[in-house]
Amino acid sequence: MRLDDFDPSNIRVSQGGRGFPGGGGGKLGCGSLVIVLIGALVFGVDPAQMLGTLDSVQQQQAPTQTEQGRSSDTSTICRENAYSLESCNALSSLNKTWRPLFQKANISFEQPNLHFYNGSDQSGCGAAQSAMGPFYCPADQGIYIDTSFYDELDRKMGAKGDFARYYVVAHEYGHHIQHLLGLDTQVRRAQRQNPQQANALQIGMELQADCYAGVWAGRNKDRIEPGDMEEGLTAASAIGDDTLMKNAGQRVSPESFTHGSSAQRMEWLRRGLETGNEDACNTFTQQ
Repeated sequence: MRLDDFDPSNIRVSQGGRGFPGGGGGKLGCGSLVIVLIGALVFGVDPAQMLGTLDSVQQQQAPTQTEQGRSSDTSTICRENAYSLESCNALSSLNKTWRPLFQKANISFEQPNLHFYNGSDQSGCGAAQSAMGPFYCPADQGIYIDTSFYDELDRKMGAKGDFARYYVVAHEYGHHIQHLLGLDTQVRRAQRQNPQQANALQIGMELQADCYAGVWAGRNKDRIEPGDMEEGLTAASAIGDDTLMKNAGQRVSPESFTHGSSAQRMEWLRRGLETGNEDACNTFTQQ
């Protein structure tokens, strides 16, 4: 995928320290619809009744805080190695893609912080360790990546190519979108109130992040090169719960899934790619 070089003045990147605290709220495309559907799915509530209370719930979220501890040398951090450069370029493209959608919906947009670390570090959500793989922390709006993961993605999982790596960043960015919409808060609340639905709701979150990753790529189709889609789908397949269980010599246990099967992850990434429309990402009733 052909991405422009990042603009160091328009991305948040850090290394070896904490990310940026903050929050957000509002509605965007599928975000508001999905929250309503979660209420109907988990609690049996009439969706029409929930529409009237949605705005007040979202307005109660914590306001965005000011940026703290931002690195003064973004360019140096981003050019640490080829992987970090790719990640910064992807972050810049993701910001450029999603910001206008929030502006059009009249929702406050806060870009995430991309945090690189080596081996272990500390995030707003607790310890960050390489074995955890890339993750998003809503407490500090940070995307945490040890870039050595990309070597594992290539050598151990067979997911090669730059688009496979872009997909990883875009997936975690998808969780940031969910956080800005308040969807993560709604899901956690629903999981506490109905533990039997906890796994299904978590899978819905992960598949929607896959779909949002596809939406980003779908909105940048002029940047896509031959083979990119295959690289992304291979990566999505490689990190499906069933594939990971098989590769670990474990029995495939769907009731233990937390991210979705390989087929599901490929399907939702493809759907986002083909539509380029966040409204197509209703994963909570179509798993």
